[in-house]
Amino acid sequence: MATEQRQQGQEQSGGETPNPVQIQKFLGGLDYPVDKQAILGKAREQGADQRVMDALEQLPERAYDSPVSISREVSKLG
Repeated sequence: MATEQRQQGQEQSGGETPNPVQIQKFLGGLDYPVDKQAILGKAREQGADQRVMDALEQLPERAYDSPVSISREVSKLG
């Protein structure tokens, strides 16, 4: 139980970079290729939490041709 509470606390406090699956759930419906601003707009529209938004804001400014290309960049942040 204490471990579960710690994990929830980390998620809420934004202690670590969210994993790609956590991020992708806010990016459904994007028409690729997309740029960073489109990614941020979609995530905001879908109600992404601050931790997800912070991670997406760190993405390089470039075109992303698939969910995998976004996930690769996110995994480099961690």
